[in-house]
Amino acid sequence: MNPIRRSAVCALRFFSVTAAPLVIGLALFAAPLASAQSSSTGNLGVLVYDRTRIDTWQWFAAPPLNNTYGYTESLLRLGMDQHLHRWDWELELSQPSMLDLPDNAVSPVAAQGQLGLGGTYYAANGKNAYPAAAFLKTGFIRYDGEATHLRVGRYEFFDGEETHPGNPTLAWLQDNRVASRLISNFGFTNAQRSFDAVDGQWQLGSWNLTGMAARSDQGVFNMNGNPELNVDVQYLALTHPQAHQHVLWRVFAIGYHDGRTGITKTDNRPLPLRNADHNNIRIGTWGGNLTAVVPGGPGQFDFLFWGAVQNGRWGTLGQSAGAAALEGGYRMGKRAAAPWLRGGWFRSTGDSNPTDKTNNTFFQLLPTPRLYARVPFYNLMNNTDDFVQLIDNPAKRLALRSDLHWLQLTSGRDLWYQGGGAFDNKVFGYVGRPANGSTSLASVADISADWQAAKTVSLNFYYAYVQGKSVVAAIYPSSRNMQFGYVEFVYHWHSHGAGAGKK
Repeated sequence: MNPIRRSAVCALRFFSVTAAPLVIGLALFAAPLASAQSSSTGNLGVLVYDRTRIDTWQWFAAPPLNNTYGYTESLLRLGMDQHLHRWDWELELSQPSMLDLPDNAVSPVAAQGQLGLGGTYYAANGKNAYPAAAFLKTGFIRYDGEATHLRVGRYEFFDGEETHPGNPTLAWLQDNRVASRLISNFGFTNAQRSFDAVDGQWQLGSWNLTGMAARSDQGVFNMNGNPELNVDVQYLALTHPQAHQHVLWRVFAIGYHDGRTGITKTDNRPLPLRNADHNNIRIGTWGGNLTAVVPGGPGQFDFLFWGAVQNGRWGTLGQSAGAAALEGGYRMGKRAAAPWLRGGWFRSTGDSNPTDKTNNTFFQLLPTPRLYARVPFYNLMNNTDDFVQLIDNPAKRLALRSDLHWLQLTSGRDLWYQGGGAFDNKVFGYVGRPANGSTSLASVADISADWQAAKTVSLNFYYAYVQGKSVVAAIYPSSRNMQFGYVEFVYHWHSHGAGAGKK
């Protein structure tokens, strides 16, 4: 049997024993609710989300392995939801599939590792080039009071999105430059991330207080997102919009615990020390952000600050780290086009002494790293990033963006980190390559075009070119440059109901 047919048969078998009962249960649960709609209940909503992406990679060369390849991702999410008086419920099934993953994009040389996300998906799914699964993505009930909202179940969570600013510039900054830095669904990946959690929001006038306690689920690169991980997170944030939502600030505290003691941690200590460390990770992260939009001339200025510090225990080590971001820009008034030029600086601490008793590498917890690293070969750990970006909407349904980044490692005695956090019980979730004493990582230039072709259909394009510097050249001497791109089709339809989570 050929690989495509074999994987299709496996997927159908998995669906018959796992997904089918969920769909049947969903239908049985929804039927009486749908029949009662005429008696003052809300409409039964149906959710359909389909994303198909064709990825192409030319990773830094590591001959004789395959650093140039393509593959296809398919993500289907089907669900139902309903609003009943002051109550919401939602059930959603996710069915991710990968097609034609490369089987020779993982280097036996530890420093070279996985040659792009194709190698990561292949390794995370038992060296299967056609992995597929189906699982319960969301299933929750929520109470929506006038000033109180309580939710329990399985769902996605995004730190920093507690409010919904009316100012579109402020809303874009919140969604793309503040939210999901530390806790998110890793939405760029095919299996994504959910949490088994309870959360609540209390609206005190213009103040918003949000609390959440959760356990992370499997997923992200592993197609099976059903199991829980022994990874817990607690979140508390106070958010306040001011001056007709032209200013927005937030303070937050996050508790993080990783009890997967049988997994080797990723840090800059020698391997024997890391293998011997079976203690839990317990980290507190404390921080805040301020975002402002100020009219000026024919347009408006924007300003953003985000910062956080960390303490606690990194296994047998203490944890002491921090990170900060400072950004600003100017957006022209609304004309035929409204170009928006922005620039910024980000720095997170790295560890300069691999043999002492403190880990000084800033830890990014459970984020969506691609929001802040659009080429997924780095993240916000041991990272210094100077960047400029140009954003424009030349047509109502067309968004263009281009970024330039100059990337450095904060400490040359630490690692070049990649990844977005725990996603199964076999690997740590972050990988690190040696810096070899250097700090110059890479320069990145990219461009994207997102076209909302219809109300329910969007087409997205992305291309990036990476010029590796001394850190990359020491690991990949054959070629230090990289290219990455994709074409993506998204269909998103939601009829009535209570409203779906962010995709």
